[in-house]
Amino acid sequence: MNVSFSALDAPLLREDRDGVVTLRLNRPHQYNALSQAVLDALQHEFDSLAKDETLRCVVLAAAGKAFCAGHDLREMHGNRRLDYYQALFAQCSRVMQSIQALPVPVVARVHGIATAAGCQLVASCDLAIASDAARFAVSGINVGLFCSTPSVALSRNVSTKRAFDMLVTGRFIDAATAADWGLINQAVPAEELDAAVTAKVEEIRAKSPTAVRHGKTMFHRQREMKLAEAYAYAGDVMARNMMEEDADEGIRAFLEKRPAGWKPL
Repeated sequence: MNVSFSALDAPLLREDRDGVVTLRLNRPHQYNALSQAVLDALQHEFDSLAKDETLRCVVLAAAGKAFCAGHDLREMHGNRRLDYYQALFAQCSRVMQSIQALPVPVVARVHGIATAAGCQLVASCDLAIASDAARFAVSGINVGLFCSTPSVALSRNVSTKRAFDMLVTGRFIDAATAADWGLINQAVPAEELDAAVTAKVEEIRAKSPTAVRHGKTMFHRQREMKLAEAYAYAGDVMARNMMEEDADEGIRAFLEKRPAGWKPL
C-alpha cells in the first residue's frame, strides 16, 4: 500500500493511497471558500495528476462543516477591479475544466452546503455522492450577482428550467432533490458517506484502467459534438479500445467464465 499525506495547514490537503488521490479543501472556518490560494492549489494538483499514469481515481472532499461556500466574497470585495474579476473567473473556469480533462473519474464527496462556485465544483465532477443533510444552491443572486460561471456546469447537469430556477431565486435544494434532478448520483446518511464514496471508488478500481481512461475522455468530448460526428469519434475510440490488451483479456475471461486480470498501469 502506498500512502502519502500533505501538510495539515495547507489550504488543500492531498492523500495518496493505491492509485486513488483525495484532495480535501482545508479552509473549514471559511466554509472552504475558493480563495485564490485554493484555486492555485487545485490547479497545481490537477496539472500534476494529469501526468500521473498510475492514477485510478480522484476524490474531492472538504474539511469542517461545509463542502464549499463558493468564491471568497471578502477577498473579492477587497479587489474591486474589472481585470481582477475577469482573471479570477477565468482561473476558476480553468480549474473546473481541468476536472473534466483529467483522464480518470473525479468523485465529489459532499457534506454540508455547496453553494455558488461550490455547487459548480460538484457539477463539474464526474460523479458526486452526498450526505442526505447536504444542501445545494447557486445563491449569488442574493447578493446582487448572477452565478454566471456556475450556470455553465449546473445547466449541463440539470434541466434548463430547474437550473434557471435555482439561479434566479438562489433557493436551496436538499440532497434528495439534487439526486432526483441529476446534480448528484446518490444521497446517503451522513454516517454512511465515507463508505459510499469508498464503494464507488472500488467499483471504478475494479474495472480496466485503460478502458476507463478511454471512456472518460470520449464521454466528455462527444457531448459537445453533433450526432454523426459523435458517433464517428466514439466508434474510432471504441475500435482502438478493442485493440488494447485489457479488452482481449476481458472478452477471453467472459467467454471462459473466469475473472479478468487487468494489465496494471
